[in-house]
Formats: sequence, structure tokens, C-alpha cells
Amino acid sequence: MQSKSKAKYIRTSYIKSQRVLKQIKGKSYNEARLILEFMPYRACKAVIKVLESALSNIENKSNEAINKKKVKIIEASANKGPVLKRFKPRAQGRAFPIRKPTCHITIKLEI
Repeated sequence: MQSKSKAKYIRTSYIKSQRVLKQIKGKSYNEARLILEFMPYRACKAVIKVLESALSNIENKSNEAINKKKVKIIEASANKGPVLKRFKPRAQGRAFPIRKPTCHITIKLEI
């Protein structure tokens, strides 16, 4: 049985999110959760939410209790989202562009 969860428009770079997702790909739910809690990156909070959502989806699909040790992460990816464009006023009437990247995080679980 498989379950998929997606978070869209997360305010972090997709490259920084991929760095976190590489660490948990192929691991069990419990192991991944432990790794994410102690990693020092901001993207971990968003990834934990997506991981819990995917686990919740898989629990809702099956009528019986699920052993979290048997749940594996088979796919974890981050894709580019739209870039929010802002401008910062600078000296002598100039304006410097500021790019605020977003990403879409996808996690797929399997029992």
C-alpha cells in the first residue's frame, strides 16, 4: 500500500530542501523522523509536516493499525515553485531585485 503527500509553495529554496530529503530517502518512518528532528536546517520543519501528512494518509487508507517501523520512504523530492520578486530601494534612486524562492515537497510512503 502506498501513500503520497505534497506541500506546495514552501518558502525555501528547492536546493536546500533537496539536501534534507536526500538524507531520509529509503529510510523507515521512525528513522527519518529522528534524523529530521536533529538536523539544523529550517527546511526540516516543513519536511516533517509533509512526512506526518503522508503517514496520516496511509493510516486513513487502511482500516487496521500500522506499524511505523515497517513504513518506508520510497520517494522524496523537491521541485521549484514560483519565485516571489521584490525590490529593495538603494542609493541614488536605484532599486535592487530580491528573489524569494519557493518549492514543492513530495513524499511517497509504502508499507
